[in-house]
Amino acid sequence: MVLKTFGWSFAITALGLAAAVLYGGWKGFGIVAILSILEISLSFDNAVVNAGILKKMNAFWQKIFLTIGVLIAVFGMRLVFPVVIVALTASIGPFEAVDLAMTDKDRYQQLVTDAHPSIAAFGGMFLLMIFLDFIFEDRDIKWLAWLERPLAKLGKIDMLSACIALIALLITSFTFAAHAHQHGGLEVDKAQTVLVSGIAGLITYMIVGGLSGYFENKLEEEEEAEHEAEEEAKRTGKSVSAVAMAGKAAFFMFLYLEVLDASFSFDGVIGAFAITNDIVLMALGLGIGAMYVRSLTVYLVRQGTLDDYVYLEHGAHYAIGALAVILLVTIQHEIPEIVTGSVGVLLIAWSFWSSVRRNKRLELEESAAEA
Repeated sequence: MVLKTFGWSFAITALGLAAAVLYGGWKGFGIVAILSILEISLSFDNAVVNAGILKKMNAFWQKIFLTIGVLIAVFGMRLVFPVVIVALTASIGPFEAVDLAMTDKDRYQQLVTDAHPSIAAFGGMFLLMIFLDFIFEDRDIKWLAWLERPLAKLGKIDMLSACIALIALLITSFTFAAHAHQHGGLEVDKAQTVLVSGIAGLITYMIVGGLSGYFENKLEEEEEAEHEAEEEAKRTGKSVSAVAMAGKAAFFMFLYLEVLDASFSFDGVIGAFAITNDIVLMALGLGIGAMYVRSLTVYLVRQGTLDDYVYLEHGAHYAIGALAVILLVTIQHEIPEIVTGSVGVLLIAWSFWSSVRRNKRLELEESAAEA
């Protein structure tokens, strides 16, 4: 089971590390290994959240997630994305940005650093909305009940998540503006960039998340309709429209997963520049890490881990909330990557431990009832 799920990850690791040695010697090998570990630690919560969505998909869409999804994650976010943000922020062409990445790495790193406020605002707002929508929903299973019960009651207020997120964005942008004024007028434009990028993140969440949520709710009905339509098609020979509807539902859920993964990868891409500004080593290291996150997601789904350890999803969403806050704070203050990665891992470990304790308690109660 482990080899079947992680086989491609192991193969990509071997190829990636071999390529790192050929490209940058043993120093390159070390950098790629560190970047891989960094990406996995920063994105473990991503795997848990993805698993919660992926378990609603069939085997076909799980394969799409592991194939086409990996190409988008590795080549799109880990290789193309840093080049695109440099091209946009520096107002240069993409080919010029690639040339800059290969020939003038220090300048390239500086341009990515300059683009960090807009990246952090977009990703921070997207992740913050995921966290807020989760904690304001009334759930049967509550992890931190003392906190989640009152928040679930507050969640009955319409549009509360969006209001809180926009307030957080306004505070972030004005704080950044005040900081910018102290360093001269040219920086003030970046406060506006933060505001615009944050609103773009909010809009992206609402569009993609809204479509995904709508089709997710309709998925069960559509599957039933598909079954009925197939029976009807066998009798009459007509086309099956419900199959297209079910495919549409799965597509939007897949799209939501990809945007979610993109938002999670912001911190990994930015954090990677603290270790290296070599675009080739960065793509190799982050790409290996992304493969493991994908495989881990599928493993969690196939093993039913989220059903056995019911608080894992809670821990992952709290980790998302922490990461969203960290991203917004990094617009003005630098936070070490070790802190960013550790917060998510600790929250998920805590939720896992709580789940184990809950399972043991339930077993004891069942034994006592039987006795």
